[in-house]
Amino acid sequence: MSGRIPLRKRLLVRLLIASGLIAVCSVAATAWLAVETTTRALREEQGQVLAEDMDVLARLSAYAATHPDWRGVQAMVRQLSAKTGRRIALTTTDRRTIADSARPGTSLPPRAAATVDPLGTDTYSERGAQRGGIDPRVVGPYRLTAGERTGLTKLAEARRVCFARYGIETTVVRTPSGRPVLKEEDGTLAGGYVPDECADGLLNTPTPTEKKALDALSERARDCLDRQGLDFRSPLFVMVDVTDQSLRTRYVMGKFLKQPDADAGRRAQACLDDARRAQLDPYVAPVAQLFLGGGDTAAVRFDMSPANKAKVVGTAGLVLAVTVAVTAVIATRLVRPLRALTAAAQQPPERHVRVPVTTRDETGILAAAFNELTERRERLEAQRKAMVSDIAHELRSPLTNIRGWLEVTRDGVVDPDPALLASLHDEALVLQRVIDDLRDLADADAGTLRLHPEPVRCDELLDQVAAAHRVAADTAQVALRTAVEGKPWLDADPVRLRQALGNLVSNALRHTPAGGTVTLAARHDGHDVVLEVADTGTGIAPEDLPHVFDRFWRAEKSRSRRTGGSGLGLPIVRHLIAAHGGTAEATSEPGKGSVFTLRLPGAPAR
Repeated sequence: MSGRIPLRKRLLVRLLIASGLIAVCSVAATAWLAVETTTRALREEQGQVLAEDMDVLARLSAYAATHPDWRGVQAMVRQLSAKTGRRIALTTTDRRTIADSARPGTSLPPRAAATVDPLGTDTYSERGAQRGGIDPRVVGPYRLTAGERTGLTKLAEARRVCFARYGIETTVVRTPSGRPVLKEEDGTLAGGYVPDECADGLLNTPTPTEKKALDALSERARDCLDRQGLDFRSPLFVMVDVTDQSLRTRYVMGKFLKQPDADAGRRAQACLDDARRAQLDPYVAPVAQLFLGGGDTAAVRFDMSPANKAKVVGTAGLVLAVTVAVTAVIATRLVRPLRALTAAAQQPPERHVRVPVTTRDETGILAAAFNELTERRERLEAQRKAMVSDIAHELRSPLTNIRGWLEVTRDGVVDPDPALLASLHDEALVLQRVIDDLRDLADADAGTLRLHPEPVRCDELLDQVAAAHRVAADTAQVALRTAVEGKPWLDADPVRLRQALGNLVSNALRHTPAGGTVTLAARHDGHDVVLEVADTGTGIAPEDLPHVFDRFWRAEKSRSRRTGGSGLGLPIVRHLIAAHGGTAEATSEPGKGSVFTLRLPGAPAR
C-alpha cells in the first residue's frame, strides 16, 4: 500500500469523530433524561398522578357498585386510558384479565395499584379519598320506586320551605337510592338544628321498599347476633340519614341490648356489616385488581430558564471539549505504533525491518507479532536460499560424474566396460533417490501424500527393516538387533513405515563405527506405540540437535558422500510419521550415540 491516506479515513480522525458523537449523544441523553425526570417529579409532586389514580378508581368503583358483573367495562377502561394517557387493566384476584387498554399479551405491572371492591376496602367517598367499608353507591334492594321518590321529594321540598321560614337556606339533593336529603349552603346536611314545626319525622320514615330490605337485613343478622349472645328485639334497625348521604343502618345499643357495652356494640356492628354485605353482594361486581401503567400523553412540559439553558450548554460544551482532547491524546499514542508498522510493512522484501515495541497493549502485541513474522520470514528466506543451493549441489555432483564419463567414453579415452556402466548406474540411482525424496516432501507439503493403512505387527515390521539392512550392517561391521516388548499393533502404511525406519537405520549405520550396535525397538506406552532406533555412534552435538529434521541440513558442511546423505532422509521421516498422526523426536549424547523415537497411535491386538 502506498500514497497518503485520505483525511476522512485516518484512524485518528475516526476516533475523534466517534468520541465526539458519543459525547454529544451522552450529553443530549443526559439532559433529556434530567428534564423528563424533573417533569415527572414535578407532576407527581403536584398531585396530578394521584388525582388521576383516584379518578380512575372512583369511576371503576362506581361501575362495580351499580352493576352485578364486569361485562361492558371495557369501553370505560379504554375511555379512561385515552383520557389519562396511561395503561389501565382490571383482573380477577387470580390475575385473569377482565379488561385491559393495552394490546393482548402485554405483561402486567408487578403489583396492583388498588383493589376494586364496593363491599370492602379501597372504596370511594365524595371527597375522593379511599376508606374502608361499603361503597355508598351500592343501593341494591334499597332503591326507591318512582312513586316513593315522588312522595319523598314533596316531603323534602316542604321541609326546605319550612327551614327557609326560619332563615335556614337548604337545597334538596338526591342520594343514590333516590331518597332526597337537605343540604345547607356549606354542603353539610341540614340536621344540626331542626325547628319543632319542621320536625314532623315523615322525611326519615322508611318507605315500604326500604322497610322490606331492612326486615330482610334483620333476618340475615339474627343468627349472628344469637351466636354472639346479643338480645335481639324488633325493630332492631332504624333509618338514619347521616354524613355519607346514603341509606345506612345503626344498631341502637342502649335500647335493644340487655347489657349495652362497647364490646357488644362492636360485635353487633360486625354482625350487621356481614349481613349487609351478604345482602348487597348479588347487586355488585366481583372483587377486581386495578393495575395502572405509565403513559406518554398529556405530559407536563418543563421549560428551563435562560440561565439554566446556558449552564446546560456550557457544561455540554466542556464535556465535549474534554472528551475530544482526551481522545486526541489517546488516539495519537495508538496511531504512532501503527504508523511505524505501516512504514515497516511497506519496505522492500529484502529489508527485514523490525519495529520497536513501546507499549504492552494490543498495539504492542501486534508489533511483537510483526517482528516475529519478520524474523520467521528472514529464516525462511535463508532456508530457501540454502535449499536451492543444496538441491543444486545434490544434483550437480552425480550429473557432473555422468557427463564426465560420457564425454571421455565418447572421445574414446575409456571403453564402456561393465564397471563404467555400473558406476554410471550408481550415479543415476543417486539422482533418482534425490528426486524421489523431493517428490515425497512436495507431496507431504501439499497434503497429497498417499497412505494405505492396514493392520501391522511391529515385530514383523522391525524384522523386515532389519533384514533389508543386514548386508549393509555386516559390511560396516555393526551389529543390527531388534527388541519388541509385548505384541504391539499399528494401523499404518507398512511401506511408508519401512521407508521411515529405513532412513533412520541408514543414518545410524553411517554414523556408527565398526563394533558398534544399532537397535530397533518397539513397545507400548499407554495408548501409543513407540518405535525407537538407537545407535552407539558418534552422537549429535547439542547445538545441532534442533536442526536434524531440517531439509538439507547436515552437521558436516562439506556435504561429503562419505559422511552423510542428501539431508532429506530425516525430514521425510518426520513428514511420514506426521501423516500417520504421530511425532518424531531425537535425543543424543556426543560420543555415546543417538536415539530416534517415533510415537504412533496404537491399534487393538488382532
